Amino acid sequence: MTDLFGSVPTAPDTGPRPLADRLRPQKLSEVIGQRQVLGPEAPLTVMLSSGALSSLVFWGPPGVGKTTIARLLAHETDLHFVQISAIFTGVPDLKKVFEAARIRRQNGQGTLLFVDEIHRFNKAQQDGFLPHMEDGTILLVGATTENPSFELNAAVLSRAQVLVLERLDLKDLELLAQRAEQELDKALPLDGPAREALLEMADGDGRALLNLIEQVTAWTVEGTLDKDALATRLMRRAAQYDKSGDAHYNLISALHKSVRGSDPDASLYWFARMLEGGEDPRYLARRITRMAVEDIGLADPQAQSICLQSWETYERLGSPEGELALAQALVYLALAPKSNATYNAYKGARRSAKQTGSHPPPKHILNAPTALMKDQGYGKDYAYDHDAEDGFSGANYFPDGMERPDLYQPVERGFERELKKRLDYFARLRAKRNS
Repeated sequence: MTDLFGSVPTAPDTGPRPLADRLRPQKLSEVIGQRQVLGPEAPLTVMLSSGALSSLVFWGPPGVGKTTIARLLAHETDLHFVQISAIFTGVPDLKKVFEAARIRRQNGQGTLLFVDEIHRFNKAQQDGFLPHMEDGTILLVGATTENPSFELNAAVLSRAQVLVLERLDLKDLELLAQRAEQELDKALPLDGPAREALLEMADGDGRALLNLIEQVTAWTVEGTLDKDALATRLMRRAAQYDKSGDAHYNLISALHKSVRGSDPDASLYWFARMLEGGEDPRYLARRITRMAVEDIGLADPQAQSICLQSWETYERLGSPEGELALAQALVYLALAPKSNATYNAYKGARRSAKQTGSHPPPKHILNAPTALMKDQGYGKDYAYDHDAEDGFSGANYFPDGMERPDLYQPVERGFERELKKRLDYFARLRAKRNS
């Protein structure tokens, strides 16, 4: 438990300590990974060397060292370390923390307040930090797994620097495994492929890796285990995926861009990642259909129909069989010719409509059901296209006085190549009629 008025109390060391606690770094140079914030010219190194540590927000996945780095920053700067969690801390608790920090400051001791899961505080609670940050009562270090741009108040963000902590790569995890073996004075009973599989099971989470290592080293094993034997004894941890958080938006972005980039393999990979994370296939069906409309359009008019058919097939078959229909649509989209010409034309039309929203249609294309409207010129000189040469009158259908915009610009790919020929043909006829 964390003392609200100070750091974590020291308990008598009478029982076994978790491996993750025993391997906790004692100085910043011992932290594994995070070179982008702890390297020679990285932000934290520069702040510490200049003696100007500011309030911070650590943004990153679990198990990458957010708490450890905050604790070591307090040690490096001789600040009193206080740790709270937004999940378990209410407004009365915060008031006690701030009051204790104020008293501590009067006695010449600064406070580094580490707030885990800071995004769980509501707007009013986040606003409560501001006066204490501004007058120097606390130096705030927040930790969040969610995008601070969406979850934290602009006022808090303006007073703190956001540092992104990244999931540990396999080299970092291997170094951590070696440290664990030294601490335990025991080698992991795994052959090469099994050892690599264990590192991959951690999925970039150092704390998860140490927990796995504790399990493996507790086994009674003769010789070494191979990959299959390891998989039998250990369950692979679930991939990190929040259907309403950053992972959701990051993965759908990766899926969409893989389709746009005409890469069916990458498209299927991100599609599978989302399904494995528990994403609703109906959401994916909707987004896949949207890709057909936005990125393929009339370059392949059949793409949209295939997406709708795959969606309907999923609804009839359900999971998991129906997901194959969505996968087929995804592969079709990835390999289809791409065009966003209609998408761009639509956005351009919306802009023009906003700028000229009060202009009436030209009178020659308005119906005149009454004599008064005929007297006003409604329908006068209307050119009936079916009576015109080539079935095209070349009349103006935009408001009088409005310069004709060039909105739809088809590409030289797929079916839009044919549409471009038609558009150019009508443009030549229009120029001929108008001349």
